[in-house]
Amino acid sequence: MSEKVLIIEDEQAIADSVAYSLAKEGFEVLTASDGTQGLALAEAEKPDLLILDLLLPGVGGLDVCRTLRRTSNVPIIMLTARGEEVDRVVGLEVGADDYVTKPFSMRELIARVRAVLRRVQPEQVSPDGILRSGDLEINTRQHLAYRCGQSLRLTLKEFEVLRILVAHRGEAVSRKMLLDEVWDGVRYRDPRTVDVHIRWLREKIEENPSRPRRILTVHGVGYKLVE
Repeated sequence: MSEKVLIIEDEQAIADSVAYSLAKEGFEVLTASDGTQGLALAEAEKPDLLILDLLLPGVGGLDVCRTLRRTSNVPIIMLTARGEEVDRVVGLEVGADDYVTKPFSMRELIARVRAVLRRVQPEQVSPDGILRSGDLEINTRQHLAYRCGQSLRLTLKEFEVLRILVAHRGEAVSRKMLLDEVWDGVRYRDPRTVDVHIRWLREKIEENPSRPRRILTVHGVGYKLVE
């Protein structure tokens, strides 16, 4: 069953463009043009994720977010045309899970949607705590990784990056998601840190690290593990 996304956005051109792009990616899409309509749809349809504009007529985006958070943990990505950090901070403080500043690329927004959905969905781990992808095996309980049955010598961060890639095998995983999950709480987080750890992982699991066939780069988004 496809995931259901509710877009609450009063600019029709933006709403239509986002809805079209998400539908092409296989999502079921609902739209609302104001906060009141959006809250009613959220209550009736129980979407898997909301894309919520901060500046809405009538009931504003922050009030929509506050109202939803009283009864629901539905993931919310906030859209804002404002550049001030305070607006983004307030949105996150009232319950938004992520934000995208207008103008944005559709590719980035879709990547954010997938990343937020992955964070709230359980990983497909077997009862014995094992994740598998082709010749890779991740023991999540003992923090051990194997390739073709041979133990991989990984640092803690390398292990966590590989675990996430295996858990979401076949899907593009954004650099932001990796930073949030592996380096959560670290004050200074350079996205290039992810690239460095990916390079180290490729040296350990690729036949030819300079021409990777397992950990692929998804340009403009992040990385994807393929079997």
